[in-house]
Amino acid sequence: MTALARRRRARVEIGDRAVALFLVGERVFAFDDVCIHKGRSLSRGVVWQGRVVCPAHQWAFDPGTGRAEGRDECQPVHDVAVIDGVVHVDPHPRRTEEI
Repeated sequence: MTALARRRRARVEIGDRAVALFLVGERVFAFDDVCIHKGRSLSRGVVWQGRVVCPAHQWAFDPGTGRAEGRDECQPVHDVAVIDGVVHVDPHPRRTEEI
């Protein structure tokens, strides 16, 4: 959690899946790392005005739902729990209809 607090973003591997972690305010959010738009790494993006912004074409995603701003598409999101300063990520993304 300390490294995430410093950089506000990180890329982790969970099994064979790359996951991007973002610290937005005091909450941790997790997305599949590969952007649904152009396949770029979201973990190289930024948090801007409460949204996660892809570095390729600046698509902005809601950190809680993964919904792309102004679009119908959703970036896969993962449930996250922080327990005693350790970030735990569900390895399976939520389905869009669960969001």
